[in-house]
Amino acid sequence: MDNLWLKIKIWTKVVIISVVVIFLLIFVMENANKEITIWWWFGREVATTALMLIGTLLVRVAAKTMRQVRELKQHNANLQMRQDVAEIKTKAAMLQTKPPITPSDAANKGN
Repeated sequence: MDNLWLKIKIWTKVVIISVVVIFLLIFVMENANKEITIWWWFGREVATTALMLIGTLLVRVAAKTMRQVRELKQHNANLQMRQDVAEIKTKAAMLQTKPPITPSDAANKGN
């Protein structure tokens, strides 16, 4: 029975991915040569294709997301390091230290 559910899950994923790929191919074919004009700033307009605009936006979003993930990882690493240092300081404070040996103590031990 487990094998049946595994096959159903796999084939469901294959069908969904296939539908998405087919949609993307149709989308690319339909929008590859569609000219659009983008208003940029005070009357300046840029002529480009819809596919180029969408590609540019996707690349920008992906780059920004990767930068945010990197910053989050760095922040978490710094936070973990601070927690480790605080833990080490707490453990070090709990350690018992020997009292310093004075010359009179040393003389008494020698007798």
